Parts: sequence; structure tokens; C-alpha cells
Amino acid sequence: MAKNQDYIRKPEWLKIKINTNKSYTGLKKLMRDKKLNTVCEEARCPNIHECWSERKTATFMILGDTCTRGCRFCAVKTGLPNELDWDEPERVADSVEIMGLKHVVVTAVARDDLNDGGAAVFAETVKAIRRRVPGCTVEILPSDMKGDYESLHTLMAGEPDIFNHNIETVRRLTKKVRARAMYDRSLELLKRVKEIRPNTPTKSSIMVGLGETKEEIVEAMDDLLAHNVDIMTIGQYLQPTKKHLNVERYYHPDEFEELKKIALEKGFSHCEAGPMVRSSYHADEQVNATSAQRRIKYMQGYESQGKELDTTNF
Repeated sequence: MAKNQDYIRKPEWLKIKINTNKSYTGLKKLMRDKKLNTVCEEARCPNIHECWSERKTATFMILGDTCTRGCRFCAVKTGLPNELDWDEPERVADSVEIMGLKHVVVTAVARDDLNDGGAAVFAETVKAIRRRVPGCTVEILPSDMKGDYESLHTLMAGEPDIFNHNIETVRRLTKKVRARAMYDRSLELLKRVKEIRPNTPTKSSIMVGLGETKEEIVEAMDDLLAHNVDIMTIGQYLQPTKKHLNVERYYHPDEFEELKKIALEKGFSHCEAGPMVRSSYHADEQVNATSAQRRIKYMQGYESQGKELDTTNF
């Protein structure tokens, strides 16, 4: 474990802009009132203030707050999960409607205890959001569901605007970083999504700073493109606690710019890369043209009605 290793001091460019305006505090209160979880909070995302305060986006974490896996990079707690909450999809949709969110990412803890990995609840959550807020674009970020591709069909029945599944790191480091996950299984999952719904953008993310080489990062890019992945995000790994993997090194912003340039030149339709970039960072910009037009039309109607965040509503 990391406790016997030396720690590297964080560089100056790893500073977070704090903005706790009405949108942020209202959304935080709403999450507690609705008994909902967000990966923004559970995974200690550095962009929570920007997304909640400025971009009107949020990442809901369904299927409880306890993961059946224990990945060595992740701050989400591990243990025996709770029973399924079939009212959760409507509570998520209700929150999306109240907040007037324009883009939502729905992720979940890994539920290896469930036969379908939680696919049915995922699909119901997307459908509930569609019913309540037709213009809101929805991205889903599931686990690999242990390679159960029948469950993948169930999940895709919700017709998400983006399908996101993260390989997290390069091939060589996968066993060290990701509990029970397989590099090639994740790639196969992303490829199968395209076979089910060819027009749905697919997306994946890696963290850097875990001991990978530049050549291995480029290899990961090639692997994703070979499996028809459209969008890639690259961010700096930040150690959540002393019990997690140490940071091997911090990448300079210029290095992230270089990686972004390489990714775009190789053929990704969109790439976000930077020290604070996470899988859902600027996710609202990554939907395809059809989905974006639906969202724009909805948001114009929402704003024309004079609807704004009013924390007195919750």
C-alpha cells in the first residue's frame, strides 16, 4: 500500500476554483432531501463546483453508495450493497426536472451481486428522465457488468445520448489499478455498444500519473479507436486517501495539451485532457448534433418560461 512510500507534493497548477453559489448549494440540499448519491461527491471530483454552479450538469450515482469492487484508485466505499431501490429512477428524474439540468450523467457503483449488474435500473432511470425532462441529454457510465452482453441490450434500451465506460489506465497497469476488471473486456463492451446502436457516441477515460509511459498512453488511444470509441478524456490521478495508490508523478498542463493533440490527430471526435479533467468533464459538449438540438430546443423553452433555480422549492 501507499503508506510506506514517499509522497510527491502537488504542483501549483493543481488548484480548484470554489464557487458555492445558489445553484451549488441548492443542488447539494436537493440530493440530500431526495436521498440521492452523486459521484461528484463520493469520488471527490475536483470539478464539482464548476459543474454544479456554472454548467448545470450533474453526475448521479445510482444503485446505492456501496461498491462490490475495491479499485485502488477510487474513493467510493466498498462492501455489501443495499437492496435495489426501484423508486430511485423517479427521484433522479424529479431532481433533474426541479433543477432544470441540461445534461445528466448517470453512473453507478459496480453491482456484481446482481445478475444484470444493475442494467434494468439504469434503463429505467434514463427513461424516467426522458419522460420528465425530454430535452435533457443523458450520458450513462456503467461498470463492465462482468461482460454480460444480454444486460448491455437491456441497458441500451433506454437510448442514452452517450455511452461511457472507462478503461481507467493502460493495459499493463489494469490489474494493479482496477479490481476484477479486464482491459480487453472493457474494450469489447464499448465495441458492442456500437453494434447495438451505431449512432450513439461512445466514450472512455484514462488517468495518468500511475506509472504509465507515453507510449502506453498512445497504445491505449489506438486500442480505443480500434473498438470504435469516439470520445476520450485524460486526467491526472489524484490520491483520495493514504490507503489508495500513490501518485507516481504529476503531468504538466503542456503535456496534457500534447496528449489531446495526439488524440485528435489520431481520429477521436472529441478529447478533453488536463490535470482536473474527469470522465464527465464538459460532458454536455460531447453529445451528437441530434441530441444537442433536442437539448437546445428544450432549454430555450425552459428559459422562455422564466424558470430559474429557486432554492425555496426544495
